[in-house]
Amino acid sequence: MVTQFITGSGAADVAGTESQVADVARLAARGVTVGYGGRAVIDDLDVAIPPGVITTIIGPNGCGKSTLLRTLTRLLKPALGTVVLDGEDIAGLRTRDVAKKLGLLPQAPVAPEGLTVADLVARGRHPHQSWLRQWSSDDAEVVARALAMTGVSELADRPVDSLSGGQRQRVWISMTLAQGTDLLLLDEPTTYLDLAHAIDVLDLVDDLHESGCTVVMVLHDLNLATRYSDNLVVMREGSILAQGHPRDVITAELLYEAFGLHAQVVDDPVGDRPLIVPIGRTHVRSAS
Repeated sequence: MVTQFITGSGAADVAGTESQVADVARLAARGVTVGYGGRAVIDDLDVAIPPGVITTIIGPNGCGKSTLLRTLTRLLKPALGTVVLDGEDIAGLRTRDVAKKLGLLPQAPVAPEGLTVADLVARGRHPHQSWLRQWSSDDAEVVARALAMTGVSELADRPVDSLSGGQRQRVWISMTLAQGTDLLLLDEPTTYLDLAHAIDVLDLVDDLHESGCTVVMVLHDLNLATRYSDNLVVMREGSILAQGHPRDVITAELLYEAFGLHAQVVDDPVGDRPLIVPIGRTHVRSAS
């Protein structure tokens, strides 16, 4: 279990534990400030991604979730601070070497028209290609294994743009797996999916975690985030408000502080995680 980290007066109590987690993290941001057009979106932020678990970043719209994910993958360069990947400053690594260590699925990716599933997934092998090393039987085996792991082998010859939303997400995750990395970053992988397909994709993420992958996701659905995560990172206004296991982090007080959401937190009747019950102005059972 990951210890909860809370900003404010409680931060000093867990400073030693946070340092220990950062020491073993696959990926970490240290004092990172990132912005657009001179405006800081995340400011002096520290976060460590523990290995071998599913970490989900949650927070209200505009709080910096996707900005943080893009910074961790080096798509955005911080104005201040450092991102560390496997103990090295990511800014000093070659792009090809970063791609061999982590895979990113951005929001709503789009494939070229008519591209087949097999061809798209094969593009995941690009970081391993060079003029000295061309496509080989080993690459073909990696692609076949990635297709099988995501359950889309039978779709290999289908055009990507002919698939359903859930199938396309599985194919994009398959391409990420074909990179041969065990560190996956997924930016809102359930966007535009209905609930059944969203569960299907998150079950796949869970399977990948069980096979040894470290996963970092951004999700909007709070109950799906608590159900599928071992470690939550709660953001507000470009800072980390809390981090830890959902059982330790999710409280009615935190939900109001982070989201301005009135809610009750109860035990999930089918799992061992908290369940969030939002409270609106209507449709609330009266005390009588």
